[in-house]
Amino acid sequence: MESGRETEPWRGLPGSVAEVIEPALEASTQQILDSIAREVPEYARPLEGSFGRGIRTGVTEALGQFVALIRNPDADRAQSREVYRALGRGELRQGRTLDSLQAAYRVGARVAWRRVAETANDAKLDPALISLLAESVFAYIDQLSSDSVEGYAEAFAASEDERQRRHRALAELLIREPPVDEIVAKAAAAEAGWAWPHQAAALACTEEDLDRVRPRLRGDSLVLVVDGLACVVISDPEGPGRARELESAAAGAAGALGPSGPPGDLAASWRLARGALSAGERGAGLIRAEDHLAQLMLGEAEPVVAAIGRKRLAPLDDLSAGARARMEETALAYVQHAGNAAAMGRALQLHPQTIRHRLRRLRELLGEQLDDPDARFELEAALRARPLATSRVRGRRSGSAGLPMSGRQRSSAP
Repeated sequence: MESGRETEPWRGLPGSVAEVIEPALEASTQQILDSIAREVPEYARPLEGSFGRGIRTGVTEALGQFVALIRNPDADRAQSREVYRALGRGELRQGRTLDSLQAAYRVGARVAWRRVAETANDAKLDPALISLLAESVFAYIDQLSSDSVEGYAEAFAASEDERQRRHRALAELLIREPPVDEIVAKAAAAEAGWAWPHQAAALACTEEDLDRVRPRLRGDSLVLVVDGLACVVISDPEGPGRARELESAAAGAAGALGPSGPPGDLAASWRLARGALSAGERGAGLIRAEDHLAQLMLGEAEPVVAAIGRKRLAPLDDLSAGARARMEETALAYVQHAGNAAAMGRALQLHPQTIRHRLRRLRELLGEQLDDPDARFELEAALRARPLATSRVRGRRSGSAGLPMSGRQRSSAP
């Protein structure tokens, strides 16, 4: 705290002034309390309990400390400051702003100064001293007010830290696998002050993008960082205006939204959101996992699908890279279009003669697999997974990966 006559004008008062005004200040305590109760609506109630004790202590401590500072300007104010810091913290706990407490300080200063001025005039103090005394009273009240502001700010920061801690703990509970009992989750939500929604979804983004995404979302979102990825729990993601809000939040970044459902299903929503983000492209905006469930299923089952691919596509192993790619796209078109050559030609944008040539070669390589329903299912899974695996490898090299939007590929070579 800055010191000197500018901020502590009582340093210019002789100690004898304390003897003159002390009786007047002691006698004004109740008058100050009555005036505060009458003029400050929030304090217009009996001064009972901890509230009453706090206000009464604040008034008596202020008057006594002011007299002590006139006697000794270097007196320790640590204990006194804590009284007013505590008053500031109390206002936050009561859910009020500092307006009422600041108003009470002004009322107290006015009443105290009226009594002090009367006493100083009766004692025929020098007008210059009376003027300095007035300045001292109001400068001192400013210091008390500053102490309360500091206490309020510290309490607010602590409450925000605690609120965020509880929100992180709740988010961690909600995405836990296996899911916790709903009664337990609802109790944790109530403790964290989080309104239990009808529907919820998990949004995944990188920690880097979190600072961009989070400020654009409603304040009821829960945020947790898991293994380097940010998980944002979104309440009622299908509600009015939410789609626009989510699109805006992910603009210029990459955010993957898991499916909506009851809050008890958030673990599954988070798992799919995380998978969609890892397979998406950086800066792609909002990716909805529900639009890519087939690809995500293949990604989740990658070891199984890879084994299927090794089994079903082994006859293609001896082909050149180009020939293998052509046979794979032909086989995928075959299973997707039930072997209809015309439909395959349209999908691949190839001449029917080229398609017939490829089909003959495909039958030479894959044989009876093309007529077995189970084999065709496995072939489609393995072939659909090939672009996904390729994009993941590409993503690891470049820092991004793309979700394939369809199994169709275009080629002009036979």
